This record gives sequence, C-alpha cells and structure tokens, in this order.
Amino acid sequence: MIPGNKTIWIDLDNSPHVPFFAPIIKEVEKRGYTVTLTARDCFQVCGLADLHGFKYLRIGKHYGKNKALKVGGTIYRSLQLVRRASNAKPSLALSHGSRSQVFASKMLGIRSSVIIDYEYTKGLPGISPDALIVPELIFDGMKSHSSRLFTYPGIKEDVYVPDFVPDPGILEVFGIDTENLLVTIRPPATEAHYHNPEAEVLFAEAVDYLGSLDGVRIFILPRNEKKQGDFIKSRWAEWCNSKRIIIPEHVVDGLNLIWHSDLVISGGGTMNREAAALGVPVYSIFRGKIGAVDRYLSNTGRLTLIEKPEDVRAKIKVVHRNKPKEAAKRDHKTLNRIVDAIEEVMQMKSK
Repeated sequence: MIPGNKTIWIDLDNSPHVPFFAPIIKEVEKRGYTVTLTARDCFQVCGLADLHGFKYLRIGKHYGKNKALKVGGTIYRSLQLVRRASNAKPSLALSHGSRSQVFASKMLGIRSSVIIDYEYTKGLPGISPDALIVPELIFDGMKSHSSRLFTYPGIKEDVYVPDFVPDPGILEVFGIDTENLLVTIRPPATEAHYHNPEAEVLFAEAVDYLGSLDGVRIFILPRNEKKQGDFIKSRWAEWCNSKRIIIPEHVVDGLNLIWHSDLVISGGGTMNREAAALGVPVYSIFRGKIGAVDRYLSNTGRLTLIEKPEDVRAKIKVVHRNKPKEAAKRDHKTLNRIVDAIEEVMQMKSK
C-alpha cells in the first residue's frame, strides 16, 4: 500500500454489482477517496454501468460453462486487470466476489477486500482476499476463512433500496396497462458453478402456467440474449409475438420494474432479495444450496421457496398487488457500516 494513497479500485464483475456499488462509490468519494472502475463485459454489466453514468474500463468477458475455460478465463482476465490497474496504483482492490480481481491484486501486491452475501461462494484455491465483508446473517458460516471478517446488518440490497424512487413511465414504455397483472421473471443462471438443472424445469413450469392465465403479462429478463433470449423466443414464440411475454431490447432499471410488478419469480439471489427489500411478493426457483440470507427471508415470510414443479401452482399467488405511490423510507445503516468497514480495511496493518 502506498502511504497516503486513497484510491480504491472497484471491479464490477456481474450485473447486480452495478446498483450495489453506486451508493458506495458516492459515499467513499464523499469521505475523500478516489474510485477507479473496471467492468466485465457480460450479463449487461456494461449496459447497467452506462445507465448509471459510470466511467470505467471494459475488461474481459464470460468464458462459458466449461470448468477449464472458466478457470483459464479467470486467470487471463486477471492478467488483463494487472496491466490496466497498475497504472491507477490503487491502495485497495474491492469487489463483490470478483475472483479475477483478487488474483490480480495478489500479483500487484495490493490489499484486497471482497464483499459476499452467500456463504457457499467459491474462491480461487489457495488465494484469499485480505478481508471479507459479509452480512451478520452469514457470519457463523464464514469463520473458517483465513481472511479478516467484517460484518454489516441486513442484506446487501439494503445498501441501494433506500434511495429508490419509483418511475411509472416504465409501464407506458412497454405498453403495460394497469389492469394487467404484471409478473417479472429472471431465469436461472445456467452458466454459474452453483446451477442446478432443476431450476430450469421450474422456470419453464412457471412460464407455462402464468402465460396460460388471462390478463397476465410476463416480463422476462434473460441473463444473455443469445442463449436464454433465443430459447424463450423459440419455446414461447406465440406469447412473445402477442406481447404476453415481454423481453426488453435494452437495459431496464430492475428495481423500478420490480416495484411495478405484482409478483416476482427469480432463479438467482439478487432479484429475489431486491423484491423482498421492496416488499413485493417473491418466489425463488433457485435450486442450489440455500444460503442463510434466503433462509432467513423464507422463515420470515418475505420469500417463498419453489422446490418442485407442483409448487408453482400450489404456492404462487397470482393476484394484483396494492402498490403504494412511494417507496417506504429507509435508513442507510447498511451502507454506512459497509463503508466504515472499507475504511477499516484501508487502515489494516500489513501482514
């Protein structure tokens, strides 16, 4: 670490990281730090970064489902990051689970901190960040890690949900009538290491069921246009052509879409937890190991787990939601605690 250097390098590795880091960037800059950004060109990361007006370096891509290609791609992107990040000379590398950045920071001799909210996340063998920042809910499951642990209250979505302001214009843009019952669905992450094919069966069952109901419009957010997007347009061609199923042609504000939905179904963690944070009925078709955060949301009635095809019709309540005109006021204690932890990591003594 360079004495007096207050530059933080943030790597945006996946689409949920963009809204998550937006308020963090504002807060650390308010406290006198400089931020430099890199972004991986996959899963609409760059599109969302553009939507937020971020200035960033586009580095690397997704290398598919094959394990060998994943490992090779991670190492290759690390080398790309080393070359670009060395010019900025940051004193801290920060991400929400970027394996490439952790590896690159080790090669550069830069202190690294990773924020995670899923205790079953896999890192690179033998390479650990200097610090982990995790929800209090998963602290017990992280004690075996060699990294220093910092915790924050609530869930990671509590970082950016407090600043959310609904914009009803989204309904007009996509031709959605207020009398329609709007369902937002996020398919499973089929290329993720934690993917379970059972989730794809549940996704198809949910679309088949909801698409057959009168007055229901389904907004589907594919994780990639070529594979998932083409599959959806092929399997449910008639419903796509009639706009019963809507697939956006450009990046949309996920929180705003969730807010105007009557219910949400997702095969991944972030959209489920965003809906729970906004008080929108949400159903999880994720079939990997259920983490402590989602288990907590399920136990408190804020999230319903869909575990088998029969659950789709038995558990999902297809009813209109009474949508308030404004989002509930929330505090920024989760954001402030995370930024406090980042500062503590900056001040840690070197090992």
